[in-house]
Amino acid sequence: MGLRLQINLIMGVLLAVFASLLIYFQLDNTRQSVREEMEGASIVATQLLSRLQAGSRNSSLEDMAQFLDAVGRVRANEIELRNAQGAVVYHSPPPVYKAGRDAPDWYSHIVSPLVLTREIPVSDGLLLLRADPSRAVLDGWDDFKPMVLTVLAGFVLGNLLVYVLVGRAVQPLQKVVLGLQAMESGSYDTRLPAMQGKEAQVMGEAFNAMAQSVQDGIAAQTQAREATLALAQNRELTQVIQTRIEEVRGQIARELHDELGQQVTAIKSLGQAMVLRAKGKDPHTENAARMVIESADAIYEEMHQLVSQLRPLALDRFGLQDALQDLVEDARSRHPATHIDLHVNTRLEDMEPSLATATYRIVQESLNNALRHAQASQITILLSALDQQLHIDVSDNGIGATPDWADSGQFGVIGMRERTQGLGGSFHFESLKPSGVRVWAVLPLGHNPSHG
Repeated sequence: MGLRLQINLIMGVLLAVFASLLIYFQLDNTRQSVREEMEGASIVATQLLSRLQAGSRNSSLEDMAQFLDAVGRVRANEIELRNAQGAVVYHSPPPVYKAGRDAPDWYSHIVSPLVLTREIPVSDGLLLLRADPSRAVLDGWDDFKPMVLTVLAGFVLGNLLVYVLVGRAVQPLQKVVLGLQAMESGSYDTRLPAMQGKEAQVMGEAFNAMAQSVQDGIAAQTQAREATLALAQNRELTQVIQTRIEEVRGQIARELHDELGQQVTAIKSLGQAMVLRAKGKDPHTENAARMVIESADAIYEEMHQLVSQLRPLALDRFGLQDALQDLVEDARSRHPATHIDLHVNTRLEDMEPSLATATYRIVQESLNNALRHAQASQITILLSALDQQLHIDVSDNGIGATPDWADSGQFGVIGMRERTQGLGGSFHFESLKPSGVRVWAVLPLGHNPSHG
């Protein structure tokens, strides 16, 4: 049900109540008027009966009938005279006032008082006196009809007027409803025109402000979706690039280890042979050969470090567990003053290559940062699995993060973050109190590893 119809119904009910009250008061006034008329008629009848009773001792029924006939109709009273046998000797004539007309029975029943018949004994007969409210009721009916017609006309006209006025009053609401329907269909650029009336203007301004906010919000959501899609695409591309980089690194590492390693080994073997031949015979050649052996050893050591940085061969051959152990052992040998703890509380076998590589690189980068930049004396590495997620936690007691640690290129943080987010995980980097840094990464597992 529309607002206009609801308001019209309310006003119609109020008008109906008002009209009912008018009709009720009219009926009540008529009832009182009829009662007063009956009281006046009772006074007249009382005076008449007093005279009849005074002369009834010396008068016959015929004399009384002649007297009543001469008197005629007594105001609002019906008089009937009967003899001792009950036969009617006299009956008052019908009223001449508005003769031939009577009010409806339902109306008479409402406004007429209770009518009682008085029986008065007279000589040789009985006099019956009964009040007659029909004329007073008819007067009330004649007044009631035009009043009711006027009330009904006022009720109809009042409802029509209210309907028209309410229609004009709710016209701004209809515009608002149309605007909301247009926005619901997707027309977020809908705006309401200027409307007359203070309230209508405020409502229109509020609607337009709301529409602008919705339009701005939709645009922002669209931009956010596009940015999210672009970010996902960038992360996917980054993951592909990193995977390709790891493949190329692995190829280079294997070629360095296999090809260059063999060449260095061959050079070292040749140097050792030259040392054996020149020993005690040609000191100059012997010293030169020993320098060749030392250079070969240095080249091999540097190649070994380079291979480890490019792609740890243990990661492909023996798995993540052994690769991390080799990484930590190598760091301990190069930094004997730093205490490094590795705790692996989950089995790392059968892990997806991309996840294993990301885990190794995050631990490697965090360990290198702590050793090279943080000047840490204590480093703790913890790997654990919980709720289908691998938790990587690397903390140290070094000098902490510099103010520009989050800048691009600082300590490989951006790379670690991209690796983690590219696999659908989360990355955290925070300073510890009183000193130190904590790197914490959470990566989703494709399977549920068992705990060790």
